[in-house]
Parts: sequence; C-alpha cells; structure tokens
Amino acid sequence: MRHRRLKYAGLAVLLMAGGWTTGSTLPAAATDSPAPTAADSRPVSPGLLTAMRRDLGLSERQARERLAAERTATAVEPRARRAAGTSYGGAWFDAEEGLLTVAVTSDASPATLRAVRSTGAAVRTVEHSARELDAAKARVDRLTAPQGVSSWHVDPEANTLVVEVVRDRVSDNDVRRFVSRAREAGPVSVETVAAAPRTFAAGTVGGDPYYTGNVRCSIGFSVHGGFVTAGHCGRPGAGVSGWDGSYVGAFQGSSFPDNDYAWVNVGSGWWTVPVVLGWGTIPDQLVRGSAEAPVGSSICRSGSTTHWHCGSVLARNETVNYSQGAVHQMTKTSVCAEPGDSGGSFLSGDQAQGVTSGGWGNCGSGGETWFQPVNEILNRYGLTLHTA
Repeated sequence: MRHRRLKYAGLAVLLMAGGWTTGSTLPAAATDSPAPTAADSRPVSPGLLTAMRRDLGLSERQARERLAAERTATAVEPRARRAAGTSYGGAWFDAEEGLLTVAVTSDASPATLRAVRSTGAAVRTVEHSARELDAAKARVDRLTAPQGVSSWHVDPEANTLVVEVVRDRVSDNDVRRFVSRAREAGPVSVETVAAAPRTFAAGTVGGDPYYTGNVRCSIGFSVHGGFVTAGHCGRPGAGVSGWDGSYVGAFQGSSFPDNDYAWVNVGSGWWTVPVVLGWGTIPDQLVRGSAEAPVGSSICRSGSTTHWHCGSVLARNETVNYSQGAVHQMTKTSVCAEPGDSGGSFLSGDQAQGVTSGGWGNCGSGGETWFQPVNEILNRYGLTLHTA
C-alpha cells in the first residue's frame, strides 16, 4: 500500500499544508540555484497548461509563450541587478510585453543604462533606489501594526512602499496613526484589501496531508533528511504522522511569528523525493532547483485541501500582519488557498519558490496567499533541497 502511494506518501515530504521552506546548504552558502537559460526549451505538461488557462485566463499558446518568457526573465534578473549597481530600483516581469523591466534611478550614467539594456531587460527610470525603499520598509517593520493593517511591501513598479489596509478598517484611529508613522519612514502609498490575512492550518480531516496533533498541514519541499513546511503548523519536537496515520518524524526547527517556516525529519519507512503533487490536475512535478521568479511571473501552488492552483507573483519581501504577530520577508501571490494548504509547495516552472503561509479568501471566490521563500528556509537550517 505504501509503495502504491509513493507519489502521495513519499511526497508527504512535499505537500503537507504548512507554511515555510527549508534553506539549502547548496555548494557554498545558500543562494539561488542556477536559473534556467534563455535557450531552455523544457517540455510543458498538458495539465500545467490547463491550470494556467483556468486560473490565469490564458490560451494554450499564451501559456507556453509566458512560461518561456518567464524562464528568460528569471535568468536575466540577477545580471541586470548587477549591471545597475547602486542605481538599481527593483525589477518585475511585464506579462503583456513578455519582458523583465528593471527600474534604474534617474542619476544613473548612460553607461549603466546601456549595461542594463544589454542583459535583455527593459529599463524604467525612477526616483528611489531599491536600497532606499528597503530601508524605509525596515523602519516600518519596527512599528507595531494594528489588526486593521494587512501587510506592507516595496512595490518596484510604483517605486513606493505600499501599506495595505483592510477596507472596513481604513478610518480606525489606530490604523490612521500607523499609516501616518509609516509615511515618516519614506515614500508610502496606501491600498485597501477585502479581508485580514490568516494562516491556513486546519483541523484533522481526511486526505493526503500530514498531521500534528489535531492540526493538518501540507508538505512544502523535500530536503535531504526531511521536508520543509510552515512554522505555524508545529513547534520543535512535535511529532508528525502521514496520510496513513503512521509516524513520519518530528519538527526539528520551527519559527512563527516573525518567520513562518519549519523543517521535519523523515524516517520510519518514509523517504524524500524531489516531486510536488499535481493531484490529478497535472502530472506530479519534478523539482530541479530554487531560482527565484521575478514579480509578475506566473506561479502555481499545491496543497492538501485545494490541490493545484495558479496565479502571479504580486510582491516580494512583504511583511504580513497576522493576529499572532507580524511575519517578514514573505512573497505575495494571487493564488487562492484554504485551511489545510499551509506549508504546501509554490513552484514556478520546475523551480521551488516557497511554502504556503496564509492569506485571505478561498478558491471559490478568490483571494491572495503568501509564502515564505524556500531559499531563506534552506539557509536558516543549513538544508539542501532534494532536486531531480
């Protein structure tokens, strides 16, 4: 039975809905895996194209073209960032143009602009550098946010720090005070969201999850010796059982709030595999690395409740204000999720991106979901991502 369920049980080291990713020891210290090259022409599964048509409203041809353009953008981004130097203002993938756009401050020299364009990126001139905006965000991170404040992040395209406020709490005095103090930190714009974020753990129900006490979560990604998942799913030392109720291992490290990541060791007849479940929507996906996809890229998520869904990367390095406390360095997406999906896998192509933390909404009416980047988790615990 266990062998018959390899793609679920072995993957139980991949998709138990929790919220963090493990950091890799990688060849040196943990850094992004090598990005795919522009010439990369890996085959695309029909199931992935179906999911992108359903969730992103793309035709099959548009989905194929977008995936190819995103692979190129992922390869271009680190080169363009180095070429921009201190003038770098951030970058994002422009889905309509199919290009990476790099923001460069207005004081950049003509030589710097030529160097950035030579990487294949488009260039936009902005007022504030990424370093200035990140410093402003760091100052806001030191503030205590009220519950009416959902999150805040640097938006490279808008060249501001965006503070998101729950729509029906905009006029609250404590929210207005927080926004006022945030504006003192640097350039700030305010946007509204429909609901406050929450984590996506769930009580025990059937399915292919992992369990800690009466909490069900999803596996993120296999690492050598275990798997990574969300920190809010369990504390260090907590035992974990798999989809069949048998003992898998225990939480070896966990952090929540401030972060939302953890890792679980694997033994007792369980093993790790470099695979993410497609849940019948698409074939199970091989994991080949962890190159970080640019803002604007398409991204898909696998979890034990709502299975496989896709969307776009909306923001990086966002601080999310849960009721339990703020969590930093999160990535925001337009992908839906529901309770039980916590800890599950976020993928861009065959590149691991992170583990599901929380969000708002659901997969019936839509919403937004955050993940903790996997490379941060790998670095934190000295783990190595299991890749194909």
